[in-house]
Amino acid sequence: MPEFTLPTLLSALAVSALVASDYRRWRPGRYLFKPLAALAFLWLAWQLDAGQSAYGRWVLLGLCCCALGDLLLMPDREGSFIAGLAAFLCGHLAYGVAFAQLGDNYAALAAGALPVLALLAGTGRWLAPHVARHMQFPVALYILIISAMLLCACLSAGHPAAWWIIPGAFGFALSDLAVARQQFVHPEPRNGLWGTPLYFGSQMLLAASVAAV
Repeated sequence: MPEFTLPTLLSALAVSALVASDYRRWRPGRYLFKPLAALAFLWLAWQLDAGQSAYGRWVLLGLCCCALGDLLLMPDREGSFIAGLAAFLCGHLAYGVAFAQLGDNYAALAAGALPVLALLAGTGRWLAPHVARHMQFPVALYILIISAMLLCACLSAGHPAAWWIIPGAFGFALSDLAVARQQFVHPEPRNGLWGTPLYFGSQMLLAASVAAV
């Protein structure tokens, strides 16, 4: 589809440049290429007329929240990180509302509950020794909201958009592990080598899901 071509090309180029910039610790590159990478998934949703359906509007809201989160996470300051966390939390909530509109596949929900709960418990146990006391509640709330979003994604199984939604939602959640490792566990450039492409690729999948609704 021609609507995909230019946003996908922009995403591929901007994400590649962002990964290289972060790996080399070249901060001007982060401030240039991260907004461009976020612009790519917003552009794709707009190209696909996201505003023309209730589902598309919720997805577009989620994408806007995530783009805001991307901007807030660019500075290496705790205040910016907390604000970014709040923006991404709102993004997860918006996605969950969008996904829940597309189906009621409770069999898929039951099948997805175990891996989602395992991810929730494993992430909480992994992070607990590394998170400062004042950050424990925000982080725990964020993990719970991610889990709810993933369960809502499972409900969409069987809908044509689920081919985009389910890998996009789970990819988004897994990419957050790279952010958590960078922020709380072991800051190093290698976290972005897999976390950054997974995150932006997942956002492109969620933006693309609008085309199937």
